[in-house]
Amino acid sequence: MSYALVLYYSRQGSTRNLACKIAQGIEQQGLEARLRTVPEVTHNLNGHKPAVPERGDPYVTLEELEQCSALALGSPTRFGNMAAAMKHFWDGTSKLWLSGSLCGKPACVFTSSGSLHGGQETTLISMMIPLLHHGMLIMGTPYTVPELNSTESGGTPYGPSHYAGMQGDTPLSLAEQKICLAQGKRLAALALKIGD
Repeated sequence: MSYALVLYYSRQGSTRNLACKIAQGIEQQGLEARLRTVPEVTHNLNGHKPAVPERGDPYVTLEELEQCSALALGSPTRFGNMAAAMKHFWDGTSKLWLSGSLCGKPACVFTSSGSLHGGQETTLISMMIPLLHHGMLIMGTPYTVPELNSTESGGTPYGPSHYAGMQGDTPLSLAEQKICLAQGKRLAALALKIGD
């Protein structure tokens, strides 16, 4: 069964809100969307994390990543880079890199930040790097999406973004929502075209 994996990390929920809108766009195009997350990285190196999160979406498995038809990857901005938890996950994907199992699959990236454009574009690019090493087909957000030309909040040609505010409590703007929906639809459309 074909599905798009919407893989994200989110501490305050802003990146997850983007993930949900992208998933909605994917499903509007007729492809199943599976929301997954990664465990946080802590300073407690001896601590054990539960195999299943206490709340929210399940943790992703390498098998789910390997078997997906498309990937939407999201992380909050951390000093212009993806969050350590997401980087830690990708550092453990060498087996998939060696087998080439992600090669040729479409992918896109998305992010949120506490300050307006506080490293959003560099964060998006940082998430593209492991995907390029895996041979994935990176899709941005084209300016044919009208909201990309008119947004006064998030949104970049590199992928959807959101200005969450310092407390992480700024809701997605209408433009940000439409950019996410458009990105999800484009990702699903390409995945379905490749799968034919």
